[in-house]
Amino acid sequence: MHPLEQLRDDALREIESARDEQALEAARVKYLGRSGSVSSWGEQMKTLAKEEKPIVGKLLNEVRNAVTAAVETRAQQFRSQKEAGALGKIDISLPGAAGSTGYSGYLPLERGSLHPLTQMLERSIEIFRRMGFALADGPDIEDDWHCFDALNTPPEHPARNEQDTFYLPDGRLLRTHTSTVQIRTMQSAPPPIRVIAPGAAYRRDEVDATHSAQFHQIEGLYVDENVSVADLKGTLEFFMRELFGADTAVQFRPHYFPFTEPSLEVYVKSKALKKGEQWIEVAGSGIVHPAVFEAVNKARGDKAYDPEKWTGFAFGLGMDRLAMILFDIPDIRLFAQNDLRFLRQFA
Repeated sequence: MHPLEQLRDDALREIESARDEQALEAARVKYLGRSGSVSSWGEQMKTLAKEEKPIVGKLLNEVRNAVTAAVETRAQQFRSQKEAGALGKIDISLPGAAGSTGYSGYLPLERGSLHPLTQMLERSIEIFRRMGFALADGPDIEDDWHCFDALNTPPEHPARNEQDTFYLPDGRLLRTHTSTVQIRTMQSAPPPIRVIAPGAAYRRDEVDATHSAQFHQIEGLYVDENVSVADLKGTLEFFMRELFGADTAVQFRPHYFPFTEPSLEVYVKSKALKKGEQWIEVAGSGIVHPAVFEAVNKARGDKAYDPEKWTGFAFGLGMDRLAMILFDIPDIRLFAQNDLRFLRQFA
């Protein structure tokens, strides 16, 4: 048995025997943490013979995926136990609350459901978590540096115009994308990092069927040694096929973004979608521009993100757009109108 296989078996046994969430987190850090047993094998890859690297690399990925999946499964079991315990205290034989109109009887309680955007967000996060991405968060109110300068966006760029961005009287602004969280993450932690940043973004768009002044994104960032376009494509292809179906075709087309080079737009085509054989644009992505790393280094006061050593990819997904495509919703304004006739369709 290969040592990695033994490591996998040991990890799975320890995860399965974890008695509580604290023990599970300790096991996760022990095996998947930055200095964990699985992660240390990634460092050992450099010392292997050339003919061994593909074999061990494949096995290492399988072990990492198996351990990550086991952690997620055990965590879900603990969450289910908590929910069951909370529900166990509720007497479901009690009638519903009395109506506010003075009616002496009892009104039936309607079953609620998650908003379609929340469903889309949770589904997307779950897919990325399975690939090892951690969640990162940041403020909605930002400054020019985090929103533009650090992302290699020049002063003359249209996005910096007051006609496109909501500026506050003190010069701060409502973030136009959640890429700001990527910058804050790099400021606070050295590489390697693998994060997604879900949240709201704001732009001065004319509100119509496909545009809104507030929308929702998930942006991702992965920085490590030797990260390539192949890693980016593999990540987004897996996500799109998990979201839209295994037969989904994914296409990458050259584009321009100031913070990535090369930059790629992502298109999908799936028989499961109403538009069928039509290519649909769903995301922007690319390899992180060295100028972004240099800006972060300057802010940190070190060379932690030396572009000669580290590379990375970034991507951005619009949750509203993905939900409209997946659920065949014709008008983005429906998300914010709180019309029960619309929301009940997702119960």
